[in-house]
Amino acid sequence: MLDIEIARSVPLQEITEIAKRFGITEDDIELYGKYKAKISSEFIEKTKNNKDGNLILVTAINPTPLGEGKTTVAIGLSDALNKIGKKSVLALREPSLGPVFGIKGGATGGGYAQIAPMVDINLHFTGDIHAITSANNLLSAIIDNHIYYGNELKFKKVIWKRCVDLNDRSLREVEIGLSKEKNMKPRDDGFDISVASEIMAIFCLSKDIKDLERRLGNIIVGYNEEDKPIFARDLNAQGALTVLLKDAINPNIVQTLEHNLAIVHGGPFANIAHGCNSVIATKLALKLGDYVITEAGFGADLGAEKFVNIKCRKSQLKPKACVCVATLKALKYHGGASKDECAEENLKALEVGIENLIRHIDNIKNKYGIAPIVGINKYANDSQNEIQFLEKKLKEIGVELSLLDVWANGGDGAIDLAQKIVKYSENESTVKFVYDDKDSIKEKILKVAKEVYGAEDVEYTETANLQIKQIEEMGYREYPVCIAKTQYSFSDDAKNLLCNEPYNIHIKEVIVKNGAEFVVVKTGKIFTMPGLPRHPAAENIGINENGDVEGIF
Repeated sequence: MLDIEIARSVPLQEITEIAKRFGITEDDIELYGKYKAKISSEFIEKTKNNKDGNLILVTAINPTPLGEGKTTVAIGLSDALNKIGKKSVLALREPSLGPVFGIKGGATGGGYAQIAPMVDINLHFTGDIHAITSANNLLSAIIDNHIYYGNELKFKKVIWKRCVDLNDRSLREVEIGLSKEKNMKPRDDGFDISVASEIMAIFCLSKDIKDLERRLGNIIVGYNEEDKPIFARDLNAQGALTVLLKDAINPNIVQTLEHNLAIVHGGPFANIAHGCNSVIATKLALKLGDYVITEAGFGADLGAEKFVNIKCRKSQLKPKACVCVATLKALKYHGGASKDECAEENLKALEVGIENLIRHIDNIKNKYGIAPIVGINKYANDSQNEIQFLEKKLKEIGVELSLLDVWANGGDGAIDLAQKIVKYSENESTVKFVYDDKDSIKEKILKVAKEVYGAEDVEYTETANLQIKQIEEMGYREYPVCIAKTQYSFSDDAKNLLCNEPYNIHIKEVIVKNGAEFVVVKTGKIFTMPGLPRHPAAENIGINENGDVEGIF
């Protein structure tokens, strides 16, 4: 059965029933139909003195076209913990419409390890991303309106971009103001995908609505004739932006197919943004569950690095353990095998591909300071010889492995991993940062490039050098860095899977995100507005004769 068929075949409980098990009454939530709701800020305040549960991070090797199943594992693990008598809550990101209609598909898990209602979550859900898009574009409209009526703030350069939550490469660079009306001044502009918007980052890193408004006011939207920054608060925009986000800022609750609680809130990409769900949702989950399973996007070189160096640094979160997800097929792909060859036993390709996994494990353990465990998403035709070979290699470096079958069996397919996580959680939490706040921006970039990516050095364009100089002169040197890099490789070259020859990281642009309170560093050929593949998933999505959505995977 397809994921969407499985999701449709499992009867759901009303979300009020799921909520009751965690002490959440109907007065504490705002219903969006029978199966999804938002939790009120008043309820969050009531839980603030609850003891925190154990935070478990789920990450992965560098992704491949074969898929690794990170979200599926996170969901299956939470279900498994509940099956063995532990109170577990999921804290996940909201899917973006870009991947849903593009190449990657939805982000609600797979098989019998899914969150539901699957179609709703993958499409408009409760409207959070629409609200973020509207707030972003309202700010753009306010900027251009200010310039139209005389430009009192003396804008010389506008750096704030519009956004839309779709993959549309034609919008990367556009020209606006072409109506030829009096006072209209054409200028170059562009669009980001909504999940790469600074407002999405602010949304996910804010502590509460007051912190949200403060951060929105601190957004740098452009520079004046003296090259001084112009802030959103200079336009008196922060109040209106906050109003658009006043409902969105409250976390969403849904359920797994096994009727366990999932909090789904915020959704920045990890290759071009910081890749973690909202701080508000994660901290709420910790007040509700003995265990909280969360994930960070793409491989541990991206999502997990930013989870630690940005999210944990800003919110004092400390994971007890980190699951690194892989498949034998994906490991062989990283070892040089073609997609077709990955289904066959190939110990030689596996031995080479294991290096990708081992590098991620080393980062998790020695660079981030979190205890790692490997979760292998098992296929029915996986070779026993390869499994034993992988177990032996991991044993040599002191890392445990758990075989997972959550796609077919839900929580039952992750009981072994759940039991190991309980054992790991008895240890003290420790988190290490790759760089210090006091390091210069270039020192931070170099440390991530060398220690996490394994690069020899970092190369900068002249533009990037000038931007770093300006950012540090403005007083933002102590912000963490959010490096935008391809997800497919440790390097900034998507085709360099093996990374077995020396390489440098190439920095083309550096931008301060003052509201998010980090510095975005663009590398290689990365774009903040993705494009669609030759045959996007949208071609296969529609409504069948029964009126049901089909084609989302």
